[in-house]
Amino acid sequence: MVVRQITIELCKAKRFWPLCLLTFLSACVNDMKEVAAIIEPMTLPVVEEVNAQLTYTDSAKAKVKVDAPRLLHFAGEDPYLELPKGVHVWFYTPTGDIESELTANYAISFEKKDVMVARNDVVVINSKGEKLNTEELSWSKKHHRIFTDEFVTITTEDEVIYGHGLEANEDFSKYTIKKISGTIEVKNEQDP
Repeated sequence: MVVRQITIELCKAKRFWPLCLLTFLSACVNDMKEVAAIIEPMTLPVVEEVNAQLTYTDSAKAKVKVDAPRLLHFAGEDPYLELPKGVHVWFYTPTGDIESELTANYAISFEKKDVMVARNDVVVINSKGEKLNTEELSWSKKHHRIFTDEFVTITTEDEVIYGHGLEANEDFSKYTIKKISGTIEVKNEQDP
């Protein structure tokens, strides 16, 4: 308090203003590690796109198409894409037919791991009309697999299967439920 009063008094005299400036500047020393710790969590996207469409191809043929109302691309040591407004993904056969599709209210795709995680009301429908519902599902682009440890519901033409955990190929034509907790048989109105 006394130092500040002396500094203010000295600053009133015109010849001491350089000393005042030096005093104030010397008090503003920041540890760079502290600054980095504050700035690091505030990472901003390097690209933001509205109504984004991505297509993954193999030999000039579409394998996967991704539509997202909003796409954020974050760079850095572990770059990723965030799809905060949801995602719609189509998986195609080599002949160009839709093999299966996935929708979710949120998704994040980790570029180095080559894995996309879809969350919140995830639905997968395959070409046979079988439907998977869960709250979180991961898709390994590298291994062409989808998987979850969350609760799942699979609806087929003649039954509804409940369980925890699932592994499947990315087109959801073959799947394994880890822990089945129940099955309900669905009867068609025309069945006796």
